[in-house]
Amino acid sequence: MKTEFSPAQLSNPDIAEADKILRACVHCGFCTATCPTYVLLGDELDSPRGRIYLIKEMLEKNQRPTAEVVKHIDRCLSCLACMTTCPSGVNYMHLVDQARVRIEKEYTRPVTDRALRAVLAWILPRPGWFRVSMILARCGRWLGALLPTREVDPANPGLLRRVRAMLALAPASLPSPGPAGGNVFAARGKKLGRVALLQGCAQQVLGPRINQAAINFLTRHGVEVVLVKDEQCCGALSHHLGRDDDALARARANVTVWVKEAEQNGLDAILVTTSGCGTVIKDYGYMLRSDRDFAAAAARISAMTKDITEYVKDMSLQPAQQPGGMVIAYHSACSLQHGQKITQAPKELLSKSGFVVKDVPESHLCCGSAGTYNILQPDIANKLRDRKVANIATVRPDMIAAGNIGCMVQIAGGTSVPVVHTIELLDWATGGPRPGLT
Repeated sequence: MKTEFSPAQLSNPDIAEADKILRACVHCGFCTATCPTYVLLGDELDSPRGRIYLIKEMLEKNQRPTAEVVKHIDRCLSCLACMTTCPSGVNYMHLVDQARVRIEKEYTRPVTDRALRAVLAWILPRPGWFRVSMILARCGRWLGALLPTREVDPANPGLLRRVRAMLALAPASLPSPGPAGGNVFAARGKKLGRVALLQGCAQQVLGPRINQAAINFLTRHGVEVVLVKDEQCCGALSHHLGRDDDALARARANVTVWVKEAEQNGLDAILVTTSGCGTVIKDYGYMLRSDRDFAAAAARISAMTKDITEYVKDMSLQPAQQPGGMVIAYHSACSLQHGQKITQAPKELLSKSGFVVKDVPESHLCCGSAGTYNILQPDIANKLRDRKVANIATVRPDMIAAGNIGCMVQIAGGTSVPVVHTIELLDWATGGPRPGLT
């Protein structure tokens, strides 16, 4: 793609990076076939290629974002399926992230939209506040029945529709909190390694059993696990809302505490059980590339970060102890398959543990969770969820496995089939409790 940035514009490192990304695009349109919003809406501007044109014009002409540009950028899930499909290696992720930052800084949203986004950005990264909000939402779920179910334009939802979506996502009950930061879990038997386990934000509240399963599994296999004290939210939620100052501050804080832990006590890896977080942490090196004080340390942390299945695939697992033959539909989270290019390891691990693993048709399409997307764009998200659930149903699974808490909550909202984390099944297979029953 031809670009026309001025020398003055190209002196800005972000614009220079955008120029490189834009020039890689050859207009082929392969991305449109795998873009969830284009598949649903059929609008070129709701495809990666269309959004690239909008972003190019905005950046080249140094224009303030228009309502039309914001509408189509907001509809992007950042599922990154386009990056898997693209034959030219266009880094759409970094381009759309840059556009979101510009929108956040230069576009004035309606006051209700600004207020909702501010609330989400404040509450979601703080487990204590998030727990309180879930309790309040659970108590107020009856209000959802009084709020409108449809709007004139479902692809452009208003505040009441979004509030209704938030209330619908609130669980009927909340589990007890898991272990706090600062705890160390000793390896059983001979110590073979030492890792830090990301504590997460929403997952601490909605699914602490996931990290508990990870701790049980790892320690059973000789790996010491530390929950690093003073660890913060990874910054993914703020990052995808365009609030880069907050995201970068959290990245710096985490780099600081993880490097300290690695240097004082040793770490083989930083393990992540929420793939949406893992994709962003693996990008810390890029995000902080221009920060002289943090660039090298951030790159080190990104290199140390692994999805838990990446780490486990190189381990010698104990023999499977659960009954074989259980059919598992494996949902490949977008952040795992497209963001981190991890596709085979989770399925191979499950198969080796005695499960019958079935691929889900249209596995490249997002389930509609995408961080806060199922709140901010609930109607599109629900259509994607229903499509995903229908595809899952065709393989007739006993359970559904996924590697991201957002996907798990989203899919569970449309099916009665138990949705569990991959590590819960691996823990069960090697001596842990059956998922969902404890």
